[in-house]
Amino acid sequence: MSSQPILARTEPNDWPRVLFYIALAFSVFQVATAGFHLVSSQVLRAAHVGFALLLTFLIYPSRGEGRPNPWIAWTLGALAVAGAAYQWIFEADLIQRSGSLTTGDMVIGTVTVLLVFEAARRVMGLGLPIICLIFLLYALFGEYIPGALGHRPFGLDQIVNQLAFGTEGLYGTPTYVSATYIFLFVLFGAFLEQSGMIQLFTDFAMGLFGHRRGGPAKVAVASSAFMGTISGSGVANVVTTGQFTIPLMKRFGYAPAFAGGVESAASMGSQLMPPVMGAVAFIMAETINVAYIEVVKAAIIPAVLYFVGIYWMVQLEAHRANLRGLPKDQCPNPWAAIRQRWYLLIPLAVLVGLLMTGRTPMLAGTIGLVLTATVILGSAIALNLKGMPLRIAFWIALGLIAAGALKLGNGPIFIVLAVLAVACLLLKRHGRETLRISVTALANGARQALPVAIACILVGVIIGVVSLTGVASTFAGFVIQVGQSSLLLSLLLTMVTCLVLGMGIPSIPNYIITSSIAAPALLALGVPLLVSHMFVFYFGILADLTPPVALACFAAAPIAKESGLRISGWALRVCLAGFVVPFMAVYSPELMLQGDSVLATLYVMGKALLAIGLWGVSAIGFWLLPASRLERLLMAVAGALLVLALPITDELGFGLAALLVLLHWRRSRRAAPAAAAEPSAR
Repeated sequence: MSSQPILARTEPNDWPRVLFYIALAFSVFQVATAGFHLVSSQVLRAAHVGFALLLTFLIYPSRGEGRPNPWIAWTLGALAVAGAAYQWIFEADLIQRSGSLTTGDMVIGTVTVLLVFEAARRVMGLGLPIICLIFLLYALFGEYIPGALGHRPFGLDQIVNQLAFGTEGLYGTPTYVSATYIFLFVLFGAFLEQSGMIQLFTDFAMGLFGHRRGGPAKVAVASSAFMGTISGSGVANVVTTGQFTIPLMKRFGYAPAFAGGVESAASMGSQLMPPVMGAVAFIMAETINVAYIEVVKAAIIPAVLYFVGIYWMVQLEAHRANLRGLPKDQCPNPWAAIRQRWYLLIPLAVLVGLLMTGRTPMLAGTIGLVLTATVILGSAIALNLKGMPLRIAFWIALGLIAAGALKLGNGPIFIVLAVLAVACLLLKRHGRETLRISVTALANGARQALPVAIACILVGVIIGVVSLTGVASTFAGFVIQVGQSSLLLSLLLTMVTCLVLGMGIPSIPNYIITSSIAAPALLALGVPLLVSHMFVFYFGILADLTPPVALACFAAAPIAKESGLRISGWALRVCLAGFVVPFMAVYSPELMLQGDSVLATLYVMGKALLAIGLWGVSAIGFWLLPASRLERLLMAVAGALLVLALPITDELGFGLAALLVLLHWRRSRRAAPAAAAEPSAR
């Protein structure tokens, strides 16, 4: 499997040269402003929007495949750049006359809003633009709606001011997070992808699980979990790891729909896996004003339970269908893979360490990115040194220099990076090729960031309208009214809202929308702040597995050569834990480490694992031997009892589970002698 990223339609080497340099300039600008804070926050957001719109119009055609019309693309791109320049040049004037727009302000603001809508249509289709257009029309004409949904009249200038200037609309918190944290982590992932991290993850997963029962499917689960540490896109994971794992699963006997379902469920689960979490973690931390590490702590146990659930489903299906793994001699040595590319793990370990010790995501992302480039360039220089002792001495010296430079600040570490780049330029063997790969990663990272950037910019329309009209309080009031009679009904209503929205829009804008509308209602019903936001985040991700849209499943369909809807059916069964864990966290916040008792957390984890085990047997219909319909039904009931936080439900759930496990085990013991005698009878 190639280690080259395939998120884009064409590789940077195939781009027109000017387009490649624009993408490169975009990345350089973002890294420079992250490292040295060269411009104000407002100018940074405006420049981010300008660059993103320019690249979008130059890369994505107005319809269909192929390349965009150059005249139209450059005209729209020039208008986008003019809007960003206007925000930069007249920054002080715009602040002074905030709320009183001139004719020039109106023109620039209106054009920018239209350009953002068109860019979003090109990148992600009509789903999100239509939803945002409905909110925009609501702001314009909502005064004519009778009842609680109506609002006071707003002039066009008020709406344009809200959306196109200041930090409440297009340049709001999502855009700021995209321009800082998200872009850096996308670049970080692009560097690791270009340098062979996907191959490392795949070889390591193959070596650990490929030879086990149902090994190919377990490789899909493990590699997707590993990919989640560097990638923020579940659908992208489907088309990268899926190119390898889905055909492998089919070759070893898994049904195409099951193979596609496992890969889709595991790939979407990668967005739950810290530290990146599909970039939503950064937006969530900024939105609710908590430390990033608190979001990671809340996510870690549910993410582990999600992948444990998928692994258990794979294990049961492998036993049911008697599917063997690969011959061990066909599986790579996982530790040999680590020895060959061990240096790629250094930046990832440093990144996780910085985040876990409470450093800001921007600092961690900047250091992680610079260290990745340093390690990649340093490896090229090390390959030119003769003898292992000399190479070891070089790595020790480089490590000491990099550590000292980091202590002195951003400037020295960038100087170290520049020296390594010049050294690679002078080395014909490995050096120039590695430098070319690094530059390509910068350009490719800018392109990979476009869908996230455009989505974050456009949802500013919804945030601006919600803030202007106060419609969120109306929806929250309805959910609170329902919740007074039943919290479960409120949770189900919120879940359906997230799933329906997620059918047409990516998980990031879905989270932003639902967190601004539905999460406050859950908070008012007594759900802890972080848990309420994690709840809507989880179901926004699972929307990509839910029919009729099921984007991740339809991305897997051509690889599996199976219907996307059939893949979706299996994906939902495989990731059953993903639908249940958020509800458990609401009733038992200890599952997201929101309590003070370690014993309470361990107890809830035990309940969750037992429930996942029971539902797995219920869904697959097999454990030690085929389960009867009554057994499957009662196991599902026992799992549900363990989730509900009502009086005696835990006791009933544990008791029923123990009885079912005992009866199934005894039935399997009776069946074993009969199965052994069958061959001799023949």
